[in-house]
Parts: sequence; structure tokens; C-alpha cells
Amino acid sequence: MFLKTLQIKGFKSFADSATLNLEPGVTVVVGPNGSGKSNVVDAIGWVLGAQAPSTVRSSKMEDVIFAGSSKRPALGRAEVSLTIDNASGTLPIEFSEVTITRTLFRNGDSQYLLNGVPCRLLDIQDLLSDSGVGRQQHVIISQGQIDAVLNARPEDRRAIIEEAAGVLKYRRRKEKSERRLASTEANLLRIQDLLREVRRQLRPLERQADAARRHGAVHAELTALRVHLAGREIARLRTQLASSNTSQTELAAVDRDLRTQLAALDAAIIAIESRLSATGGDDLGDVLTRCESLRERAVGLSRLVAERRRGIDRDREFSADATVAASLDAELAGLNADLAALDGEDFAGDEAVVIAAEQALDEQRGAFDADWGRNERSTAARSEAAEIRGELAAVRSTSERTTSDQARVTAQRDAAVAKAARVSEERERMVVEHRDAEASVERLSAAAEKRWGGPRGGRRRVRCGR
Repeated sequence: MFLKTLQIKGFKSFADSATLNLEPGVTVVVGPNGSGKSNVVDAIGWVLGAQAPSTVRSSKMEDVIFAGSSKRPALGRAEVSLTIDNASGTLPIEFSEVTITRTLFRNGDSQYLLNGVPCRLLDIQDLLSDSGVGRQQHVIISQGQIDAVLNARPEDRRAIIEEAAGVLKYRRRKEKSERRLASTEANLLRIQDLLREVRRQLRPLERQADAARRHGAVHAELTALRVHLAGREIARLRTQLASSNTSQTELAAVDRDLRTQLAALDAAIIAIESRLSATGGDDLGDVLTRCESLRERAVGLSRLVAERRRGIDRDREFSADATVAASLDAELAGLNADLAALDGEDFAGDEAVVIAAEQALDEQRGAFDADWGRNERSTAARSEAAEIRGELAAVRSTSERTTSDQARVTAQRDAAVAKAARVSEERERMVVEHRDAEASVERLSAAAEKRWGGPRGGRRRVRCGR
């Protein structure tokens, strides 16, 4: 392995690109002072990875870039490329020639290339460490460095010898391994701390995990129970819906029966009103009024007959004159006429009849007061008076019976209307319950489908019609 070419551009005094071809053997660079002989050695050390500005005889690393002259402007970067012949395979790389390039920009950025491919400084150092060539290995001995080696302390001299012998590579590896070991130990300590913390938190986490597993099992069981209850509730509601339909049908039949009965009662009422109208009255109120008037007349006649009977009893003790008998006959004839009028229910002249009867009785009373005879026909008069009272009682009974029939018919009609209203209310209530049950079935069916993730079998929808 040997240096083959060295290409310098913009490095210190090399403003233009310069290429040095190095042949095998010893190459000597000669020239006057200040011609740049040392810059060639500095370029080799710099491209091999020198980091300290003092190693290239500069105060700062940017000073290695050509600073310009009276005829040339300053450059923006310095670049050095070193080509090594690797035909012997000394370097662990699959190339017969290895070109190492280092570029430094004036803004401080730097770049390393290995055969034109960007790489790291560490990659170049690892590549050159096995060959004894590196930035810390003494392949470049500058002026005065021999005196420093001779005058160095034994410890420093030993370090120089170890570097020259290639021990530095292993020392670096050892240091690197020690750093990695220390880092690993630190990581191990942190891991142990983490393990202790995790173990400390593991117990409550295990309890929580057990609780979560139990919760999952209980939740699954609860879901199954809810689905089962929902199914039972749906079945119950469907049964209730069927029962509601049956009840509604029965109520409809009852409603029809009640309406039929109500129609029959209406027909009966109409017939009664027609019959009452046929008897001569305009309406039931007129009949009742006339019956009441007839009742009052009967009471008045009863009083008159009783009073007359008492008068006849008195007159029997004092007179039996024929004139008295004739008067009694006239009185009885008038009473018979009144009774005949009552039998025919001719109520048009009721008031006139009563007045005439009162006048006749007054006249008869006067006649009895004038005569002191005994009435031979008093027995017949009493008999006719009894007949009059019987007829009055019959009329009164007829009136009361008519009133009772009307009240009974009215009560039956009111009861039928009330029953029909109750049936209608019951029907409306059953319809509302039917709708509520249908809504409950739909809601429970939707909940079951959502729980099961889809419908289970066909779903029968029940509707009730009014």
C-alpha cells in the first residue's frame, strides 16, 4: 500500500488545483523557503482527519482556505483528495484504489467523501486504523517532533511507541467498549428501577385486570339476561296485543248490542209519544198537566160529595119531602154527567164542569136548608157518589201509571245512553293501550335488533284498527 496521488485545491497557498503523482519509493519535495513544501505535508495530515488547527500550523481551521492575494480573490472552500493504492488489500475494502476527500467551507461546514460517497470521519479512521495510518498515529513527523520524543517522559514515550506499534486501535476499541459497558450498566440500573416500579404497580394492575375480566363476564351475562327479558317482554306484549284485539272485538259486539237496544228504546219512546198523541195530547207534558188538573177536580168533587153526604145525613133526620128527592135526582144526574165527561177524558170544559157542579151543590145545599124532609133516595146518592170516587181513583191511577211509564222509559233511555258512553270510553281506552303496546313492541324489537346486530328471524308487526 502506498500513496498514489495527492490533489490540492484552495488549501493554503494552493489557489489553483494541483495534483502530485507519488511513485513507489521515496519522494522528496525541495524548494526555497516559503514555496509551500510544508503545506504539502499539512494537506496530507489534514485529509487524514486532523482536527486541531495547530496540527496544520493555523490559529483556526478556516485559515487553511486560500485567503487571496493582490492578484487573486479569496476562495470559499478548501479541498484535498488523497488516493491510496490498495492492490495489496491492506485496507479492508473491496477497491484497489481508495480516494479520501475532505472539503471545508468558509462558513465552517465540512464534508468527507470515500470514493466519492459521503461518509463520516469515524468511518475513515476505522478504515485506516488497521494500516497504521491515522491522524493520531505518528506517520507524519514534523520539524522538532524528534526532540520532543527524545525529551518526553517515559509515560508519554510509551504512548508514542504504542501508537506507532498499532496499539492505539485496540485502546480505542477498549475505551469504546468500556463506554458502552458503562452505558449498559447505567441502562441496567434504570431497567432494574423500572422493574421494581413495574412490580410495585403490577399487583393493583393484576387486581384491575381480574376486575376487568369479571366485569366482562358479568356484562356478557347481563347482556344475555337483558336479551332474554326483552324476548319475554316482546312475547308478553304480543299476547297482550292479541288479547286486546279479542277484547276490542267483544267490545265492538257489545257496542252493537247496546246501540240496537238504544234504537229499540228510541222506537218504544216514539211509539209511546205517538200513542199519547193519539189519545188527544200534544206531548207528554200536556198529558201530565191535564192529569194533574183532573186530579185536582177529582179532589174537589170528593170534598163536595163528602160535604153533601153529611148534609144528606142531616136532612134525613128532618125531611122526606118529594121536592128534596127531586133535587137529589137532579144532583145525581149532574154528577153522572160529570163522571161521563171524565170517562170520555174530554178535558176541554173541565173548568166549566167544576163550576157547574159547585153551583149545583150550592143550590142543593140551599134546598136542603129550606126543606126539612127526609131524603128517601139517600142510599142511591151515596152509591153513585162511591162510583164517582171509584172513577176518580181510576183516572188518578191511569195518570200515575202514565207518569210512571214515562219515568221508567226515560230512566231506561238514560241508562242505555250512559252504558253506551261507558262502552265508548272503554273502547277508546283499549285502543290507547293497544297503541302503547304496539309502540312498546316496536321499541323492544328495535333494542333487541340493535343488541343482536341484526334481526333474528321475521318480525311480525301487529296493528289494531279502530
